[in-house]
Amino acid sequence: MQSILVLFLGIALLLFLIIKVKMNTFISLIFTSVVVGLGLGMNLAEIPISIEKGIGGSLGELAIVFGFGAILGRLVSDSGGAYRIAHTLIDIFGRKYVQIAVMVASFILGIALFFEVGMVILIPIVFAIALEVGVPLLYLGIPMAAALSVTHGFLPPHPAPTAITGALGANPGHVLMYGLIIALIAAVIAGPVFTKVAQCYAPEAFQMKKKLSAFGEIKEFKIAETPSFGLAILTSLFPVILMGVTTIYTVVMHDGVAPAKPVGLDSFMAMIGNPVGAMIISLAFALWSMGLHQRKNAKQIGATVEEAVKSIAMLLLIIGGGAAFKQILIDGGISEEIAKIFMGSSLSPLLLAWIITVILRVALGSATVAALTAAGLVQPLMVGAGVNPALMVLVIGAGSLAASHVNDAGFWMFKEYFDLSVKQTLQIWTVLETLIAVIGLIVVLILSMFV
Repeated sequence: MQSILVLFLGIALLLFLIIKVKMNTFISLIFTSVVVGLGLGMNLAEIPISIEKGIGGSLGELAIVFGFGAILGRLVSDSGGAYRIAHTLIDIFGRKYVQIAVMVASFILGIALFFEVGMVILIPIVFAIALEVGVPLLYLGIPMAAALSVTHGFLPPHPAPTAITGALGANPGHVLMYGLIIALIAAVIAGPVFTKVAQCYAPEAFQMKKKLSAFGEIKEFKIAETPSFGLAILTSLFPVILMGVTTIYTVVMHDGVAPAKPVGLDSFMAMIGNPVGAMIISLAFALWSMGLHQRKNAKQIGATVEEAVKSIAMLLLIIGGGAAFKQILIDGGISEEIAKIFMGSSLSPLLLAWIITVILRVALGSATVAALTAAGLVQPLMVGAGVNPALMVLVIGAGSLAASHVNDAGFWMFKEYFDLSVKQTLQIWTVLETLIAVIGLIVVLILSMFV
């Protein structure tokens, strides 16, 4: 129990450094990792090795997946591809079903764009559509946020699902396949369905607004000057298509079990289905489809790439810091302690993993850090119970979205972009995220009966 006490004191220290001292999150995570390592009685020489191992093991794959993903998303945005996708879907669905159109557009773009990037790109477009149709911004904003959130929590190549997939040794294709099922169900319930409920208990948040104070200049595009809908959507979905093709191929040709030493066509399929390989190929395609093909010169493409990399540099470090903290907890023996606590429990290991992740999410704020930390803690539970690794990845992803509040950057982003009060943000955003987490848990438990 002493190890568990050290864990809670470490989390309290992390919150104190981030919230009260206003220390940089990455530095806070590293400092806390050292203190927790000492508290767990680790050898002084082992602490920096564990930190290095945690950061290196996490960022080795994520540097490509996260970095290239951010660049791909920015290329789609800067070329007007995101604008084209949104407006084409509005035309297809019509004004009556504009809410569904926004959710579908956000879901498609959310697969390629990271949550923060997707929010920044889509809100000006969604706001313009809301004004044109004559509905409150939140009427379209909730389905948009729900779609972006579920893709962030459940689908590779997003950082947390990708990192946990690697940490738990899950099949990326299976995570993507099951994740799509969960994400679609959660997006519908937490989007259009929840919007109707929220309008009943928080009507003041659904006032019509003519301007948003959080935005400066909003970039506008002429439809004729944007990429075609087909090319824009193909570029956005290219990584998912590649991983999906590999999954189908593996199921058809090898009964879902990839060869240990692939050769020939198997080798090629394994390469394009790997998140790193998929992102490399996808970015090469995007540089042509959203760059050269749109008559952009090397300087313009380079500026887009540079801005994309700048936007994720600190986030990459924070992810690395979270992985370092996770590694300290593993090497310090906390995962074994938690496993012992729940050893005699009759609860499902999937439910236990969800509960542990929710606790970490509430304490730490960051969904990615909570997920990475939880992955290390629940590993013994998964191995001992023979749980499907893909389902464990997804239940951790679900728990990492729960109860977003004042220590989460997403909370403040939602508040500022939608011009809400703190109370309204708790009523809408916090409930929305928790709803997704609960739906994710329920669907995973149902899937566990069949896979």
